[in-house]
Amino acid sequence: MDPIKSCCAASREQAAQGEISKKEQAAISVKAAGSQVRDALVRIEGGVFRMGTNDPEGFPSDGEGPIREVRLDSFRISPYAVTNAEFRTFVDDTGYVTEAERFGWSYVFHLLASEETRERVKDVPQQVPWWLVVEGAYWAKPEGPDSTIEGRLDHPVVHISWNDAEAYCVWSGTRLPTEAEWEYAARGGLSGKTYPWGDLLKPDGKHRCNIWQGKFPVKNNASDGYVGTAPVDAYEPNGYGLYNVSGNVWEWCADWFSPGYHRQTRSENPRFTEETERRSMRGGSYLCHRSYCNRYRVAARSGNTPDSSTGNCGFRVAADIANM
Repeated sequence: MDPIKSCCAASREQAAQGEISKKEQAAISVKAAGSQVRDALVRIEGGVFRMGTNDPEGFPSDGEGPIREVRLDSFRISPYAVTNAEFRTFVDDTGYVTEAERFGWSYVFHLLASEETRERVKDVPQQVPWWLVVEGAYWAKPEGPDSTIEGRLDHPVVHISWNDAEAYCVWSGTRLPTEAEWEYAARGGLSGKTYPWGDLLKPDGKHRCNIWQGKFPVKNNASDGYVGTAPVDAYEPNGYGLYNVSGNVWEWCADWFSPGYHRQTRSENPRFTEETERRSMRGGSYLCHRSYCNRYRVAARSGNTPDSSTGNCGFRVAADIANM
C-alpha cells in the first residue's frame, strides 16, 4: 500500500487559525472517585511477544516494523475506552477545562455536523478537508453547540487531547499505556495476527469492529451498526477481555511518536521518551477504511500533537501492578 502522510485524524497545526498561548494546567489531585476507575482495570500478565509487522498492507513510513520480540512486566489496563459518563465525573469533580474548550474549537467530521453547523464553518484544513473546524465543539458537544452526549454516555469520550488524557490519569491514579503495552493487550494472546481476533476482518461475515463502511469520505452505509462512535462495549472482546481496540476511536499512548520506534527503543518495557512534538496513538477509528487508512490493525500506529483534539480521538487508561 502506498504510504499516506495523513491518517483519518487531524492536527491543530493543520488549521489556518492561529493558536492561543498554552495555559498552565491546574493542579489536579488523585480523588477517591478515581478508585472506581482503577478497580475496573484488568490484569495483563507480563511476557514476551512479537511486536510490530512487516506486512505490505501496512504503512512502513509509520514505523510499524520491523517485527521484534519485546518483553513486558505485568500491568493493568482498562477493558474499555474512557466513556462520556466517566469523563463527566472527572470534570464535575475537578472543574477541568479541556483544550478544545480553551482553544474554542475542535475538529468535527463533515457528515456528523448538522447543516446549521456546517454553514457556520469558516475553516477546513486542505490536507484533510473532511474535517471541519467547528467553534464550540468539545467533549460534551461533540458535533458542535447544537449537539449533546445524552444518549451516548456509554460511548467513548472524544475531542480529548493527550494533555487532557494525562489530566484524567492524574485524577484517577492511573496512566496512559505505553505503545508496547497497548499492542500486547490488544493482541489478546494471539501472535502475529492482523486483528485482535485473527486475520480475517469479518470472520463468518460478522462485523467485529466499528470502522468506515462505504466510500470514504462521502458515504458511510453503517453496515457495522454505527456512523459515528459506538458504545465502548460494542462487539466481542478479545482474548484478554478488551473491547474496541480496533476502530471506534483512536487511543492516546504514553510514548512520543517516532517512525523509528522499533529501531530506537529497547526490547524490555520499551517507551519512546525523546520529544518529537507528536504523541503516539493506536487503534484507528470509525473513520478508518482500507481504501485510505487501514490503521485499525493491531500493529498500526500514528501520532498527533499533544494539544490536538478531534471527534474520533479518545483514550483508555493503565496502571502499574505496584500501584494497585
